[in-house]
Amino acid sequence: MRAAQAVGPDVGNVRIGSIDAVLATRHAGTRKLRLAYELVGPAGAPVVVVAGGISAHRHVAANAVDASSGWAEGLTGAGRAIDPSRQQLLAFDYVGACGGIDAPIDTADQADAVALLLDALGIDALQAFVGYSYGALVGLQLAARHPRRLHKLVAVSGAHRPHPYASAWRALQRKAVALGQLQCADEQGLSLARQFAMLSYRTPEEFGERFDAAPTLENGHVRVAAEDYLEAAGAKFVARIPATAWLRLSESIDLHQVDPTLIEVPTLVVAVEGDRLVPLSDAVGLVEGLGLNGRLRVLRSQYGHDAFLKETDRIDALLAAELGASGVRDAVPAIPHDFIGASV
Repeated sequence: MRAAQAVGPDVGNVRIGSIDAVLATRHAGTRKLRLAYELVGPAGAPVVVVAGGISAHRHVAANAVDASSGWAEGLTGAGRAIDPSRQQLLAFDYVGACGGIDAPIDTADQADAVALLLDALGIDALQAFVGYSYGALVGLQLAARHPRRLHKLVAVSGAHRPHPYASAWRALQRKAVALGQLQCADEQGLSLARQFAMLSYRTPEEFGERFDAAPTLENGHVRVAAEDYLEAAGAKFVARIPATAWLRLSESIDLHQVDPTLIEVPTLVVAVEGDRLVPLSDAVGLVEGLGLNGRLRVLRSQYGHDAFLKETDRIDALLAAELGASGVRDAVPAIPHDFIGASV
């Protein structure tokens, strides 16, 4: 593995650019890649990587160079545990996110790409890697493969292996995309896959609260209350994610495997009761494998797997305690649970 010198504009405390790298991937041979990144915060401050789900990207939050909203707008900011006035926030576009790699991509490849990026940016070690969903999987791989590159790991709604139920959900979503491609309707297939995904990200309780309305008849067909919401989510997704990128990153989740006993980095695992993709039992199994290096906190939320995007104050309270920040500490606390191998 090797990477060229990082290049990109450096305006104030915002640095946006890319590096050219050569990466030996786990399943698809050696690849030449361009890794795009965004680094925000005062030079010399501790560095925290923030990584989200497969549709997340390098733009975490609005800044002086790019004022558009980022994917994690509520998770970082002034007074938060992750604060770009006190830390440097580093985020990157996942390998394959551009749709330019039509080959299997492993979470281990993403972790190796992070190591290359840190080399190119001259960053020896991270204060922390904070990963949500797919980002948690990448963080676990980084801790296992490159333990000297991070001091702490926070893994939110992610585990050491995919759950068979969740893999079945994703397999059906990929079939929807494949069917759309056979019919020369790529966008419709990807939109439908996203709509299926929304059902797995959220909970029946939330749908019961938001969409408890009688169906309507339109042109002789029944339309239920949630359809507008689902179709809007599908349309928004299709506008920004290439089908090939989504397919390969979806597969990447199912390829993910890491032995938690190999991880010696202090790790906080945050699980959500009602998460249909990463059930609490898998989070417990991960923490048990981590042994003394792992701690578990559990949130109860009607938002399921998407809780980290909705319960931002509660997530921030956990991060503030973990990272030793002076951010929000009076938010609604997590629901504590005691498990073997977990300290909460």
